[in-house]
Formats: sequence, structure tokens, C-alpha cells
Amino acid sequence: MSHRIGLTGGIGSGKSTVAALFKEYGVPIIDSDAISHQLTQSAGAAMAAIRAAFGEGYIDASGALDRARMRQRVFADMAAKQRLESILHPLIRAQMLAQAQAASAAPYLLLVVPLLFETTGYPVLVQRTLVVDCPEEIQVARAMQRSGLDEQEVRAIMAQQITRAERLRRADDIIQNDAGMDALRRQVEQLHRRYLAFHTGIG
Repeated sequence: MSHRIGLTGGIGSGKSTVAALFKEYGVPIIDSDAISHQLTQSAGAAMAAIRAAFGEGYIDASGALDRARMRQRVFADMAAKQRLESILHPLIRAQMLAQAQAASAAPYLLLVVPLLFETTGYPVLVQRTLVVDCPEEIQVARAMQRSGLDEQEVRAIMAQQITRAERLRRADDIIQNDAGMDALRRQVEQLHRRYLAFHTGIG
């Protein structure tokens, strides 16, 4: 059975970059966002329930979820957010467990869950948590550059996540992502060795 590590961090912290570095070591990566995208594509497994709950106005011309419109809705309407989550999260968790089972021969694997600590049902999927951290100013700048959102929109997203201090308090392991790729690679390498040692029982 693989050791399951939950990888998380705030918006703009660099979770995808860190996951890609672990993947270079052959570590299986199970990404909740990627699964969510698959579920909400045209003919995705979540689309019938989303259409029934929200109507055709949230479906784009291809039959997929209109992400921009839904994002606006759930930021403004907590009940809508909870309704969407009640549709998506059970499906995402089931897919993550299935993929973890399929990769069970690996020494360990990463489950990438941006809202790992905020969402009931995800922490129980992992044996250990890894937080990617950086100062909030860097988070905002990276998120603005990557997504095209303005600072107010980024900070609104951050306000829906737990605080940086609380995330760090709950972390078993922390990667600091504020000093460039070389420093990031060194931290990933150290943790990779540690996680392999856990699996072999010498950690």
C-alpha cells in the first residue's frame, strides 16, 4: 500500500510546480483540480447533476460547465457553493481513491488538494500533509500573473481559504517557495528521500 501524502497550499503558492518536481522522481500525482475538470467537461460525470441543480445558464456551448459564471455565483452565494461542492466532492474523492488504488505499487504518491484542510472528507484520504508556503505578497503577485485576476479577486479567493498560519500549524511537512527553483528542487529532493525512507521503514 502506498503512503499517501496530501499536497496543499494557498492560491499562488506553487503547488503545481512542486508536484511537477516530485513527478520527475516518478512519483504518481493525483490532482483534484484535474479530476474536477474531467467531471465538468461535456458529458462529464457531474454535468447532469449540475444542470439539474443550476440550470442551462451555467452550461457553455460545448456542454461543459461555464466556469467563469459559476465562479461568480459561488463567490456571491454560499448556498450555491455548498450545493456545487455536494455534487463535486464525493465524485472527486471517489476518483482520487480509485487512482490511488491503481498506483498502490508505488512507494508513495501525492494527492494534490488545494482545499485539503478546508473540505471535510479529504484529510482522511492521506497519512501525511505537505504544505507549499510563501509570503502572501508573493501569492498575490503569482496568482495575478498566472490567472489574469486582479488583486481584489485574488484576495477574495484567499479569504475563503484558511489562514496561512493555520495551514502551517496543520502541516506535517513544509516547503518554502520563495527563493527560486534551485532551493525548491533541494527541498523536494530531501522530502522525496524522507518519504522513501518512511515506506521502507527506516525513516
